Amino acid sequence: MTDDLQTAVEEFLDKTDTTLGEYDQGYADADATLTVLRDHISDLREVAEE
Repeated sequence: MTDDLQTAVEEFLDKTDTTLGEYDQGYADADATLTVLRDHISDLREVAEE
């Protein structure tokens, strides 16, 4: 795994944990959480395809 991809995976996991934590605490609804998660997945996919 390249350094860029490793960094992207770590950032993805951190952002995903934060997003799910906000959902669990009631700060975001399911639709908003899925939208944010899709954005994180898209960002990770872009780095992986480079």
